[in-house]
Amino acid sequence: MNNSVNYDSASSISFLLKERQLSMSKRFGQNFLISPSARKHIIAALDLDSMQTGGIVWEIGPGIGAMTFMLLNMAIKTTAFEIDHGFCTLLKDMFGGNDLFSLVEGDFFKTWEIRYREFEQPARIMGNLPYNVGTIMIAALLEAQCLPRRMVFTLQKEVAQRITAIPGTKSYSAFSLLCSIDYSVEHLADLKPGNFYPRPDVVSSIVVFEKRDQPLVCEEYRSMFIEIARDLFRTRRKTIKNNLLHGKSLSHLERKEIERILAESGVPENERGENLTLSQIYRIARNAGKKLTG
Repeated sequence: MNNSVNYDSASSISFLLKERQLSMSKRFGQNFLISPSARKHIIAALDLDSMQTGGIVWEIGPGIGAMTFMLLNMAIKTTAFEIDHGFCTLLKDMFGGNDLFSLVEGDFFKTWEIRYREFEQPARIMGNLPYNVGTIMIAALLEAQCLPRRMVFTLQKEVAQRITAIPGTKSYSAFSLLCSIDYSVEHLADLKPGNFYPRPDVVSSIVVFEKRDQPLVCEEYRSMFIEIARDLFRTRRKTIKNNLLHGKSLSHLERKEIERILAESGVPENERGENLTLSQIYRIARNAGKKLTG
C-alpha cells in the first residue's frame, strides 16, 4: 500500500489535503478520527477474530482511509463506500493495488443495495457516519434487512442516545424500536471533539449493534410493527388511540376496530407511544395483522 499518512496528526492530514488539493465538505460530514486509541476501540468492537474466513467488512465513508488502513493491515477484505470524488482518487492511489480492497464510488443511498443484492453479504459494517444522515443510513440497512452479525458506528451523541433509548425517556422513538428488533445495541463510548480533525461542534459516540439470535418481531408482522411504531411517535403528545386513528398504518379501519385491537392487546388507549415497550407495540401489530388477514 502506498500510504505514508500520519493519521494521528492534524497537521499531517492538513498537509495531505493541501497537497492533493482536497477540500472538506460539511455536507458530507467529513471529520477524521485522529485518536489512535479510539480507532483501536472501534476495531476491537468489530470482533473481527470471530468473523468467518473471507468475511467482508463494509466501511461507510472511509475519508482518507485511517480505518481502511487498519483493516487491510489485518488482511481483512474491505469494501469502502465513499461519496467524495477527491477522496475516492486518494483511496485508489493508496489501496488500489491491494486485492482485499474494493471501492464503491458515489452516494451510499444509491449504491449499497445493488452491492448487497447482487454482489456480497457483509459480515460487518462500520463507519463514522455523517451527523445529518446517520439515522437514515442505519434505518435503510435495517428496513432492507441487511443484517450482519455486528455493526459499529460513530455518530453524534444525541443520535446514539436515540438508538439506545428505553421507554419513558425523551430520546425513545420509532427509530429506537427499529434498532431493537434485530439487534442488541450498546452505547460503547463517547468521543470529545478533540478526537477529530476538524473538531466538530458536538460530542460523538461509538455504538455497537450485536445481532440477536432471534428477532424480537416475527417476519410476518415486521412491516406492520414498523408502520405502527412510526404512527405512535408521529405526534408524541397525542395518545396512541389518536395517533392510530389519524395515522397511515390502520387508516382503513374504523374507530371501533382500532379500539378493539388495543383492548385485545392489553394496552390502554389513552397511553402515549413513548411509554410503550417493544412487546406492547408488537402485540398491537400482531393483532392488527391478524385482523387484516383474518
